[in-house]
Amino acid sequence: MKDLLIRLKIFKADEDGAVSVDWVVLTAALVAFTIAVLPSVFLGVDANRKNMKASFESNASFAEQGNNVTATTVGD
Repeated sequence: MKDLLIRLKIFKADEDGAVSVDWVVLTAALVAFTIAVLPSVFLGVDANRKNMKASFESNASFAEQGNNVTATTVGD
């Protein structure tokens, strides 16, 4: 019985596996965060892609597309 108690105390004080558990938890959190964020990024990219495609395919000028905002060149 004493041998078992000594082994339990040694096991409780041993921290060799704690670092591995920390890395597993951190990695799992990173993967979960990535999975949670990716749909938002893909939706935003897809919406911008569609807007750019429509802009390129239209025959409107730059000023017409930008509500009469015109481009200026600086330096020439």
